[in-house]
Amino acid sequence: MNNEKRIRVGVIGGGYWGKNLIRVFHQAGVLHAICDIDKNLIITYEKLYPDADIFSSPEKLIKSSEIDALVIATPASTHYSITKSALENGKNVFCEKPLALTVKQGEELVKISSDNKLVLMVGHILHYHPAVEKLKQAVKQGELGKIEYIYSNRTNIGRIRHEENILWSFAPHDISLMLSLTGSLPVEVSSHGGIFLPHSVEDVTLTFFSFQNNIKAHIFVSWLNPFKEQKFVVIGNRKMAVFDDTEKDRKLVFYQHRINWNNSEIPTIEKAEAEVAKIENDEPLRKEAEHFIKCVEKGEKPHTDGNEALNVLRVLEQAEKCLRRKR
Repeated sequence: MNNEKRIRVGVIGGGYWGKNLIRVFHQAGVLHAICDIDKNLIITYEKLYPDADIFSSPEKLIKSSEIDALVIATPASTHYSITKSALENGKNVFCEKPLALTVKQGEELVKISSDNKLVLMVGHILHYHPAVEKLKQAVKQGELGKIEYIYSNRTNIGRIRHEENILWSFAPHDISLMLSLTGSLPVEVSSHGGIFLPHSVEDVTLTFFSFQNNIKAHIFVSWLNPFKEQKFVVIGNRKMAVFDDTEKDRKLVFYQHRINWNNSEIPTIEKAEAEVAKIENDEPLRKEAEHFIKCVEKGEKPHTDGNEALNVLRVLEQAEKCLRRKR
């Protein structure tokens, strides 16, 4: 397909993460417009992308007849209103996580996109990571055996937010992946957190999950950690897998440790050598952008569509209710 027939994409929000989305959609040859309210950023993007139309008003870009799809990378508190307006104006939408800050809002957005036969995709980027694709394949093929426990640590020093707590900011990616690996919503959710900075949202949370088939899980997130950690661990009764996105050459490692019971009383550990998976050097964000473009151009359903995002919101809302009861 040549560039003349490709979709025309506009990006709303050119800040911390938006600049990366602008880059990959530009590299894909579909970037036609950029919008940001920051005048300094507008000047920067006018120089970097002279062929793109520059907007300082999201409303004007949303109503532009020159655009087929919008990419939304604004603060989470604005996702619902901007996405709703975009869908109502006939635009396909890629929205960064979370889709909205309530399940009710998410359901409304999914309905509008369905009624208008528009693509609604959410940026749960882990699903497009080559290491995660290989992990999901290993689980599906039974390489790990029965899944027993899953846990995730996602920590850093910053970026601190005021409009949503650390759970809504850091945990959606890992919740999305847990739901995919288990194939179901949790039957029980319990969350604990703490507010340490002078604002009204949690800076640290630890959330526990119980799934069907006696699968347990937890997610620990913090923006008050002295170092960056992005580790996702899957424990099966045959193998264990560790996805560590901070590693350069060991992003996915399998372990075939065994626990043997002598006379059913004394356990002995039989450790195995680590198996480092060979991972393609392919940027997840680029793959995610190309998937959205393909879905819009061919009318296909995204892997991380509105309904998938709704399930993540349902889990987040359960955890949030638990946190509120303990404040």
